[in-house]
Amino acid sequence: MPRMKGADLISDFLIQEEVPYVFGICGHGNVGLLDALWDRQDKIKLISPRHEQTAGHMADAYYRIAHRPVATLTSCGPGSCNVVMATAAASADSSAFYAITANVPTSQFNRGPFQESHRNQAAEFPVVLRPYVKRTFQPTRVDMLPLALRQSFNLMMTGRPGPVNLDVPFNLFQEEDDVELLPSDRKAGFARPGAAPEDVRKLVDMIEAAQRPAFYVSHGVTLGEAGSELTRVAELLNIPVITSPNAIGTLPTTHKLALGFIGRNGTYHANQTGRYCDLLIAVGARFDDRSSSSWIPGYSWNIPPTKLVHVDIDPNEIGRNYPVELGIIADAKVFLGQLHDEAFNRKLKSDCFAPWLEAIDSWRREWDEFTRAHFADSGSPLRPERVVTETRAALPDDAIISLDSGVHHNWYMQFWEASKPQAMLNSWGFSAMGFGVSGILGAKLAAPDRVCMSICGDGGFTMTPHVLATAVEYDIPAIWLVWNNYSWAAIRDIQYGLFDGREIGTGFYAGPNREPYNPDFAAMARSYGVEGISVKHSDQLGDALRHAVALGKPCLLDVHVDDKVKPPSTGTWQLPPIPYTEPVFGKPVIT
Repeated sequence: MPRMKGADLISDFLIQEEVPYVFGICGHGNVGLLDALWDRQDKIKLISPRHEQTAGHMADAYYRIAHRPVATLTSCGPGSCNVVMATAAASADSSAFYAITANVPTSQFNRGPFQESHRNQAAEFPVVLRPYVKRTFQPTRVDMLPLALRQSFNLMMTGRPGPVNLDVPFNLFQEEDDVELLPSDRKAGFARPGAAPEDVRKLVDMIEAAQRPAFYVSHGVTLGEAGSELTRVAELLNIPVITSPNAIGTLPTTHKLALGFIGRNGTYHANQTGRYCDLLIAVGARFDDRSSSSWIPGYSWNIPPTKLVHVDIDPNEIGRNYPVELGIIADAKVFLGQLHDEAFNRKLKSDCFAPWLEAIDSWRREWDEFTRAHFADSGSPLRPERVVTETRAALPDDAIISLDSGVHHNWYMQFWEASKPQAMLNSWGFSAMGFGVSGILGAKLAAPDRVCMSICGDGGFTMTPHVLATAVEYDIPAIWLVWNNYSWAAIRDIQYGLFDGREIGTGFYAGPNREPYNPDFAAMARSYGVEGISVKHSDQLGDALRHAVALGKPCLLDVHVDDKVKPPSTGTWQLPPIPYTEPVFGKPVIT
């Protein structure tokens, strides 16, 4: 066995596993690994953004596009603390990255050296990450590294994906031992479990007996790369498909069976389908509060009496929020292929669902008539609907957009059209501000030939504006569209809707008259060396977007959007014990 430093072993393992990037920030705790990466710049590239949160969001977004993990690298103490939010965001959406954190030397454990966390046990920083990773690993000798590397990488990629943490004491980077590099199981292939054949047969029986079936799919279908299988089985059975934001594009949104998102800011026809369906086949979906109208019966779902078939690779999700008629532990791609084959072999007839699809089409027409009026409106500031329209028209079909947390996200959830999966990135489960702003850099590195645009609120952008410096330093031609409405508008809407308009802490104001205030984002971009364009009238936006797409360099559009226009709710959302609001369009149906 060769004698190797720990830093060389870690670097060679990442190269062996074809990890193309390390997104990391230097610190005294990780300089040993940085030195090893210096020797391997032709095989693995270090990209150093200006904040560890951004490194984590970049790694998260990279995985969502490439479905291959990258590593992050942070130093002990505050550097690693800064990656916690990005790790939490990835974990909530079942996205994976390899979080390497540095720690103090083992000889100094529990002595309280610079940046050690030690209140309850020595070098206990991994405890901070435990709620947000599949597991933490903390080898304390170089000869423990090979097994820790193999086990952690396998765990990250097996079953429901998620980040893992390798916490490395400083001395392990420099100390040597006779060690052998172990491979992960990547080349052999990670297990993708299928459904039991009798469960598939039972489900087909249930479909045959149903009158109003529907699919509900979420990130499990996207992560399983099961879009083609979903399309095949939906078309074979003629069953409509409701999607979460993280599954948008797995069935093209223009497809006749695609209904879009469900919940408060979903489409009317998706919510109506959820209210009236008698059989719901949920695949890779976890029924969170926003997609379930806070689980209030009749607003998005009626389970029961709707019969629920819940399919997920994670048994902890099955039946978590609704009782199941049939629970199936399976990979989405494998399961949907099994369902297609069983239904095809049984020659299942789908024409009996025609009255159900006609009802859905009528709801779709009602929604279109309600919403279409303002998509072409011209004026200043811009109507939100016009921003969505112009963005869709200017971007190519395979463009990737990343969305931050905020009111802009609600508009794009309802009205964005995606023809491909992995084209709309959301921090859905954790709703971390900065995800969309930072993640677009990782998305562009994962898909350099596709147009990548972050659509972000003014509040979220000002949390992580340093992404512009990283784009210039590493020549990453991403685009940022800043939704400038001078406020934390999504929260201000809650104040107006639930607290009688008592607005405090949600608007951006300055000066003696407290006028709306924001920095000049376009000028800020130019100060970084990024092209910045101000858009204050709707008639300017299309040209600005087309220019940004054609530029091939980092670009920012400062788009002034009317904050008084609210996205129309079609379901509800509750913050107990405050009473929930009724839908703006449509009404609950208790069956």
